[in-house]
Amino acid sequence: MNDQIAVGRDKLFEIIGEKGLLITKRKKYTKTTDSKHWMRTYPDRAKDISLTHPEQLWVADITYMNTEQQTLYLHLVTDAYSKQIMGYTLSKDLKAESTQRALQMAFQNRMYPDRVLLHHSDRGLQYCSSLYINELRGHDCEISMTQDGSPYDNAIAERVNGILKDEFYCDEKFEDEKIAQQHVAQSIMIYNTKRPHLSCSMLTPIQMHGQQKIVVKKWNKKTSLFAKGGS
Repeated sequence: MNDQIAVGRDKLFEIIGEKGLLITKRKKYTKTTDSKHWMRTYPDRAKDISLTHPEQLWVADITYMNTEQQTLYLHLVTDAYSKQIMGYTLSKDLKAESTQRALQMAFQNRMYPDRVLLHHSDRGLQYCSSLYINELRGHDCEISMTQDGSPYDNAIAERVNGILKDEFYCDEKFEDEKIAQQHVAQSIMIYNTKRPHLSCSMLTPIQMHGQQKIVVKKWNKKTSLFAKGGS
């Protein structure tokens, strides 16, 4: 008896996949946060907030995009109540100056400059730098930071990152920086003006930011819509 079985490549991979013998492809990971530094950090003051109006809490984060030539870094500042992206910068670096430009744009886009505002971020070098902290203090902005690196500690910022990548294809590899810049600008404009959110009673970020009657549910690890894939 001949024990040899002739199978094609696809069938072979199907068989060994069913047996759990395939090596899982590792996803490329680009580090954007370095929290091991000597600079002052701040306690997490955002976790106890009940969101009741726009420009009460801003969340900031950095994600990355790829071109054929290089990795670019997207610095974002988002209003936690309305989910509106208030400011952004797409840069070639992770310098505090680049992160600061996103914050400066956010301050320029404020609708309610007299309100008390809390800024929440991770403990990365950019957010702890004197340049960034002085920008916050210059606008009388209070400061909050994550404590243990858990994505739940900055869930809204993480979710906005995911929407831009999953729904607006910001995770694609772009031909060059110019095309990436154009794509980001268009994506954020459409996101702010057209993309409704379940947590905002199906209003778009711009619509949500223009009112203050809707009380946003407080998110936590057990009940968060972001943990369940909602937004």
